[in-house]
Formats: sequence, structure tokens, C-alpha cells
Amino acid sequence: MSARVLPADSPQAIAEAASVIRGGGLVAFPTETVYGLGANAFDPRAVARVFQAKARPSFDPLIVHLAEASDLPRVAAVLDPRTERLARRFWPGPLTLVLAKTDAVPEIVTSGLDTVGVRVPAHPAAHALLVAAATPIAAPSANPFGYVSPTTAAHVVEQLGEAADVVLDGGPCRVGVESTILSLAQDPPAILRPGGLAREELEACLGTPLALASAAARPSAPGQLLVHYATRTPLRILGGPAQEAPAGAGRVGLLALGPTAAPGFAAVEVLTEDGDLAAAASRLFAALRRLDALGLGLILAEPCPERGLGLAIMDRLRRAAARSHPYRQMI
Repeated sequence: MSARVLPADSPQAIAEAASVIRGGGLVAFPTETVYGLGANAFDPRAVARVFQAKARPSFDPLIVHLAEASDLPRVAAVLDPRTERLARRFWPGPLTLVLAKTDAVPEIVTSGLDTVGVRVPAHPAAHALLVAAATPIAAPSANPFGYVSPTTAAHVVEQLGEAADVVLDGGPCRVGVESTILSLAQDPPAILRPGGLAREELEACLGTPLALASAAARPSAPGQLLVHYATRTPLRILGGPAQEAPAGAGRVGLLALGPTAAPGFAAVEVLTEDGDLAAAASRLFAALRRLDALGLGLILAEPCPERGLGLAIMDRLRRAAARSHPYRQMI
């Protein structure tokens, strides 16, 4: 039996979903980035259900979502003055801050770390759910661990089925890639995961360059594993615009940055018609899902400039491509 899908703009649906959260259940809900699978962050049993539903390894911590920045002291020790500056500028929005956690946050949420990732989502349904539930919500993306993240309610139902008690349908996600994760728990601060907030905006706010953390065997934040966001179909990144489909690779799909006339591909998904990287990011996961559903032998992806949200796009593509397969030598 599939989860109940309710309209995210319905006050009655929000009240029902909030009751599920308070009762230890799971709710899939839209944010401006991707759909999350949420549980009461203060309920270890409910959080354990999230890990079980996603088949997520216990060493990969979750992000805690808050209704307002003023709720931050409930889950994090606010010691760094830059926290307030960043929260005032970027919350609500696609920024997660990694901070020292309070004792109120169960260890299962943070995978035993003494830090916690926290954000205030901008989607009105997420905000309404958090207000109605009256508790922080721990939520990773609402998909099986390691697979392409969901940007519609249909993606959630297709991949998780009855794992969620309720799915709030708020339509397609506006940003389409996960939040940018910035750690203030280290000096100097570092971006642990590029995402829906551009690196350049963070650097301008803080007045300093920010390093990018590399992949980690034991992550300090979500999205740091080498292999992640992966399609079932092998994916490889091209060195430039596609010329033609490679011979001998069977049916090949193309994830094109812009309009293309490259011949020989069984299917082509175009991310943007005019080079708008924000638009490309918002379409990325849905395009990958469509290609992955076609039974192709290989997906080729064109690269994009690593500026603005292009940094997040290339991060997702590299992690999706980070596995060996028989076509590696053909590209």
C-alpha cells in the first residue's frame, strides 16, 4: 500500500502531517531544494525509521530543519558570530550550517558526531509543517540511499512507496539540488557540499574565500560520500559538448547542458535552452530519472561551467559517475 499523498497547500493536510510527525511517523515533504523524508528530530525511534526506510548507513548524518532561525538554540550551540550574519542573509533558503550540537539532539541524528547540520527551508509547506509540528524535523532526501534525489511527490512515491506515512505534494522543487552545506565547526570554514546556494554568495557574505571539502569515508555532513546521487544506468561525464554517440556502447542517452544536434543518441535531455545554470540545476535530477528509466546502456553528461550553481551540478554528476563499469575506456 502506497503512502497517502495529500496536497501541501491544504491546512488540514498540514495538520494531519504534523500529527504524524509528533506521533513518531514519517512525512515526505517538499522544500525549495528537494523532497525530504522527515521525522521528529528529538525522537530516536522515529529517526531510526528514516535510516531504515532509505537503507541509509548509520554513519551518514541527517540535516535538522527548523521553522525559524530563532529556533536554532534548540539544536545547536550558537557561538560563532558568523552564524547570525549567514542566517540573516540566507535563511530561509538552501543553506545548511554545521555547528556544535546541543545535548538535546540524539546521537542517531548526527551519527555520533558532536556537530549538527541545520537549515531553515524556504518552501511554504515545509515552514507550515515545522510550525504545526512544533518540533525540529530531521530529514534527508526522500529516496533510497545513494540514488537520484526526488524533486516531485511522484518521485517519492515511486521510490519509497509505503515507507512514508504521508507525502505532502507541493509540486516540483524550485531549486532542484540539495542545500549547500557550510561548516562553521572548523577554522577556516569550508563548504562540505556544494548546493543550491552559490559559493560566490557565501564568500561575499563572509568576506573570505571558502575551500571545498573532498569526499569522505566517514562524512561530517550528507552528500560527502564519493558515490552518491547515482543512476542505475552507468553515467560518464564528457570533456566538452557531445559530438556523437560512441559506437559499441548500445543505446546511449545524453544529458545535454543546452540544445544539441549530436547524432546517434537514443534519448537526449536538455537542461537549459539559454545557459541559465539555475534552470539547469532545477531540472537535473528529473532529467537523470527520465534517462535512467529508458533501459539505456550508458548515459553521457556534458560538463558545465563550475560557477554559481554549476558547481553543484558538476558535484552531483561526478558522484553519480564515481563507479567502475565496462564503458570507462570507451569515452
